[in-house]
Amino acid sequence: MAKVGRPLINAKAQQLTAEILSNKRVGTYNHMVFAVNDLAHHCRPGNFVAISVGGANSSMVLRRAFAIYRASHRSDGVGLLELVVAPHGSGSKWLAAQNPGACVDLIAPLGTAFGIPTEPINALLVGGGYGSAPLFALAEVLKARGCRVHMVLGASVAGKIYAPLEGKRSVNSLTITTEDGSAGVSGRVSDVLPELIKEHEIDVIYSCGPMAMLEAITTISQSHEILHQCSVEESMACGIGVCMTCVLPVAGDDGTIRMTRTCIEGPVMDGNKVLWSRSREVPEGVWGR
Repeated sequence: MAKVGRPLINAKAQQLTAEILSNKRVGTYNHMVFAVNDLAHHCRPGNFVAISVGGANSSMVLRRAFAIYRASHRSDGVGLLELVVAPHGSGSKWLAAQNPGACVDLIAPLGTAFGIPTEPINALLVGGGYGSAPLFALAEVLKARGCRVHMVLGASVAGKIYAPLEGKRSVNSLTITTEDGSAGVSGRVSDVLPELIKEHEIDVIYSCGPMAMLEAITTISQSHEILHQCSVEESMACGIGVCMTCVLPVAGDDGTIRMTRTCIEGPVMDGNKVLWSRSREVPEGVWGR
C-alpha cells in the first residue's frame, strides 16, 4: 500500500476564475460543475478546492473549502471540476445559490490525496452524508488498479445519502445505513464495518465524513490491524497552511506527537495516528511543548 505522500504539496495548485457550468439540486445537496481548463489534470481523489464566497462586497473574507467530487474533461477538451455542496453556512449557501454562467475565484487542487495501492487489494470505502463525495472518484481509480471495492454510505436520514445509485454502479458491493432506519440498515456505518471487514477480507479502509465517524472507524481499524486512510473534516480558515486553525494532534512515524495542519499534511491522514479524543487540546508530550 502506498503511503500518503507529503512532498511538493500544492505544487500544482492554481488560482483562477471558473465559470459555473451546471448547478443541480440532488436531494439535500447541490451538484455543481465548474470549467477549470487544464487544472483538472492535476486533481486527485482526496484533494480539495478553496473558493472565495460572498461576492466582491461581502464581509465573508475567508475562502470555503470543499472536497473535490470528480475532475474530468469534456469531449471538446474543457476541464471540469465537480463539487457536492451542502448549503449549511453562509458561504456554502451563497455558492449553492449561484446560477450557471456566474464565475467564482477558486484555488485547486489543495492538500494531500488518498494513497493508491500498487497492486490489487480489497478496499472498503466509508462515507458519511456529503462526505462521501470524494469516494466515488476514488472507487474508479481503485477499480482501474484491479482492486475489489466495497462501499458503505451512511447518514442520519435517507435524504442525506448522496447518489446511492451511482455508488452501486461504482463498486462491487454497496451497504447503506441510516440512523432512523429510513433506508438500508438501521444504525451507523460503524455498526456494519466489522462484519464487512471479515466477509470481504478488507486490506484498507478509506473514509470521509464527520470527525466522530472517523474516530469510530479508527477504533475498528485498529482492532482489526488494518490501514485506515481518512479525509478529515476539520474547519479550515485559509486552506494553505498559514493560519494554523485546522491543526490536529498526530503521532509521526518516529512516535513524536505534532500539531499537524489538516490543510497541508491532510486532509487525507492515517487515521490510526490521529489522537482523536484530544482534537481540541494540545496533549502532553507534543513536540515543542
